[in-house]
Amino acid sequence: MRLLVLAVSVSAVALAAACAVPGQDAARPGDPVETRPANAANQQPAFPGQTRAPGVRTEVAMAHTVVASGLVEPWGLALLPDGRWLVTERPGRLRIITAGGAISEPVAGLPAVDARGQGGLLDVVTGPTFGQDRLIYWSYAEPREGGNATAVARGRLSEDGSRVEGVQVIFRATPTYDGDKHFGSSLAFAPDGKLFITLGERSDAPMRPQAQDLASHMGKTIRINADGSVPSDNPFVGRAGALPEIWSSGHRNVQGIAIAANGDVWTVEHGTRGGDEVNLDRAGLNYGWPDVAYGVEYRGTPINAGIMAREGTEQPAYYWDPSIAPGGMILYDGAMFPGWRGNLLVAVLKDKHIARLVLDGNRIVGEERLMTDLGERVRDLAVAADGAVWAVTDEADGKLVRLAAQ
Repeated sequence: MRLLVLAVSVSAVALAAACAVPGQDAARPGDPVETRPANAANQQPAFPGQTRAPGVRTEVAMAHTVVASGLVEPWGLALLPDGRWLVTERPGRLRIITAGGAISEPVAGLPAVDARGQGGLLDVVTGPTFGQDRLIYWSYAEPREGGNATAVARGRLSEDGSRVEGVQVIFRATPTYDGDKHFGSSLAFAPDGKLFITLGERSDAPMRPQAQDLASHMGKTIRINADGSVPSDNPFVGRAGALPEIWSSGHRNVQGIAIAANGDVWTVEHGTRGGDEVNLDRAGLNYGWPDVAYGVEYRGTPINAGIMAREGTEQPAYYWDPSIAPGGMILYDGAMFPGWRGNLLVAVLKDKHIARLVLDGNRIVGEERLMTDLGERVRDLAVAADGAVWAVTDEADGKLVRLAAQ
């Protein structure tokens, strides 16, 4: 591992100019930041502002600093109470990184992962009672007889941070499938201590319909107690043929989740070519995939005849066409950028930036592209105690980056 510290200053004017990505013109205030043609040019949003929200600009000078580098495809990022960071590497390593950039040896004690394709060690979060029990939780592609599937485990982080102890697998998605795509999986604790887990539908055409099947975990948002048991108020508890862990259905590949102080659950998921979605993810609701979707297949043909709405399915709060490839997501509540409070910040892989989405109630009314000059795939985000935004980049030479006001 090597340590690299690099600061890049970005003025408000430079930030506005940096909102463009290749093939785009710099947007004027109020113009959408996305100007490329949609992949599904004949599709129209269900309501004004559902896509291409007005562009907004942060009128604060800021800079990003590369704090550490040499990470291998980092995926998840979580803040420890002492200001250090838990960072997962997809091949199966968990590391602790100080605010100064010192990178630990891999934390011992984690179970094996299946790191083929999009699989491996995925998200990590600290438990709501970490101060008392030092429990951390992580998701991963679990190797199994006949294939793999997403699992979630927890364990006690030792006082010296060198290992996890008493590891328990508290959730195993079913069915097992021999594939290497669409594992999800982002984790978030709600204010009431319930753990949310996001899952993909495994991508391949034969697996897609399972996003609509309540007897399968695939393509679902999951809600469990911290010990893995099922909350009695989950929407499908007691329903014949339905798995009681399910919170919502009809998702493609959710890799970001953020939960507001009032309990609202926001998720962001990958579409195909077009159709990346932000959803207000509510109990018992169906978000449509694969029966309803924006965008087109990767080969350019319509998805399910191009149907964008159907009775019994929910519309996304927002979508991007063409796709940006969203990763992790947070609700900003820090002190450093007061104008961002209550905004969604989305890590963006394909288009290599952080998307700031301004919320007005349950509507997204503005979008800004931040940290575009880093030029790397942004995988996950977190907020430090001082309100600075930290990110990891999903690269062979992955980085831990701090974005802060000057």
